Amino acid sequence: AAMKAVRGLTAVRVWSRSKENARRFAEIESRRHGIPVEAAGSAREAVAGAEIICTTTSSREPVLSGEWISPGAHINAVGSCLPNCRELDTAAVVRARLFVDRRESAFNEAGDILIPKREGAIEDAHILGEIGEILLGQVRGRVSADDITLFKSLGIGVEDLGAAYYIHQKAAARDAGITVELGGRRDEVD
Repeated sequence: AAMKAVRGLTAVRVWSRSKENARRFAEIESRRHGIPVEAAGSAREAVAGAEIICTTTSSREPVLSGEWISPGAHINAVGSCLPNCRELDTAAVVRARLFVDRRESAFNEAGDILIPKREGAIEDAHILGEIGEILLGQVRGRVSADDITLFKSLGIGVEDLGAAYYIHQKAAARDAGITVELGGRRDEVD
């Protein structure tokens, strides 16, 4: 839904280790969005020729190989978020222009970056910028049509706050939802 909101998607392929989950997801989302969503037989089939690739797994081992990625593709890697887990192999990271939501988080949590770094395949400077730097025009994302771009997202609090604010505004405008008081007892503190 998010990718369709910002890009003119005409077709989507999905893959899951569970063929039934992929089939069911494809069926539901195809109806929901009015575009063909196909369950691919393998991760490689799912990304063949893709312009946008989203990895959203909790995998400990790579599910996306750098050799499968077409020139000009963009990857949103938003799944694995532990130092020893990754969705992308080293070749995928090496081939890509790499951007993150926050460098500090990436250097502490992102196995997709830390593992290739430990292997000596990349250095800290392989991270070309943070998402905010791109939005402010301080860093260029894509510099040629064949560039593979990679956004490794670990999530940061301000993103959560922004999403919550947006949802709250939409709900308030429609007078939807309920108000919930948070907190517990407020005991006197000496």
